[in-house]
Amino acid sequence: MNFNKIKNQNSIITKKDLANLGLRTLPMEHSWNYERMMHMGYAWALMPILKKLYPEDEKFREALTRHLEFYNTTPFIISFPLGISAAMEEERANNIDTFDTKSISDVKTALMGPLAGIGDSIFWGTLRIIATGIGTSLSLQGNLLGPILFLLAWNIPSWICRYVLSFVGFNLGTEVITQANEQGIMEKLTKAASIVGLAVAGAMTSEMVNVNIGISIGSGDAATTIQEILDGIIPGIPTLLVFWLSWVLLKKKINPLIIMLIMLVVGLIGSYTGILAA
Repeated sequence: MNFNKIKNQNSIITKKDLANLGLRTLPMEHSWNYERMMHMGYAWALMPILKKLYPEDEKFREALTRHLEFYNTTPFIISFPLGISAAMEEERANNIDTFDTKSISDVKTALMGPLAGIGDSIFWGTLRIIATGIGTSLSLQGNLLGPILFLLAWNIPSWICRYVLSFVGFNLGTEVITQANEQGIMEKLTKAASIVGLAVAGAMTSEMVNVNIGISIGSGDAATTIQEILDGIIPGIPTLLVFWLSWVLLKKKINPLIIMLIMLVVGLIGSYTGILAA
């Protein structure tokens, strides 16, 4: 199977463009930050393709801004959603008046969580352990091949994935868009992607945010914490409230860094006073 072939013969995006896209994912995390994580690396990787699709400065800036939203997934397979984004951007450039621009963001969001789970399992959970085992066993024997084989076993598969997945993502994105337009299901696809994206965001919130109220009612063995009472009603109510308050503040255009600072101060005060527990 030829993995570096563009199926859409009418595409203005070339094999060289997609190969360059895969190469530009290497410094993806150099600008990683706690506010929007991979957003600058994602936009930077797409820049040459976006410039080619949108020669006018205004259209180019609009497209570039579109990809400066929050994004984070396993860096070694980031070229897959990038390829899909490139295909969708080309479709939009060809049909600006009819294409639903929001679908580009929706599809990216829907892929973020599942790809992170797959990529982390393969690269961080499997390949890294295998590469470390090979390198360590040889290094303990004083063999110089230890660190060399570690670097090769770790980097070669990831570089191949970055290259191949840019083509796979682009071809898949082109096929999906074409079929969706022909069958009139683009709107349903966009809605489904939005639902999956919201579900992923909700699951991430539940998994990564923990609010534990440590105030107790009663004394001795009969003492019960407010957290236990709330969990008996609906588990995770404090977490849900924190998420809701964050959403309200974001809707009011409050800077995310300010929101994080507020959470930090409240957490420190809550921990010091005993209102919040570990």
